[in-house]
Amino acid sequence: MVLRWHVQSGYIVIPDSKNPDHIVENISIFDFELTDDEMKQIAALDTGHRYKSW
Repeated sequence: MVLRWHVQSGYIVIPDSKNPDHIVENISIFDFELTDDEMKQIAALDTGHRYKSW
């Protein structure tokens, strides 16, 4: 769901996986949309902490 939230919010997403099941899950984010309420709920989870820094 979070991957869908990123795409729907207009962010560029580059998912990475070697697991075929995860690759299929990553591709399947384009067959649905989150509601406005779901978008707000996921956005509210932001703690401001980055787990990766490039």
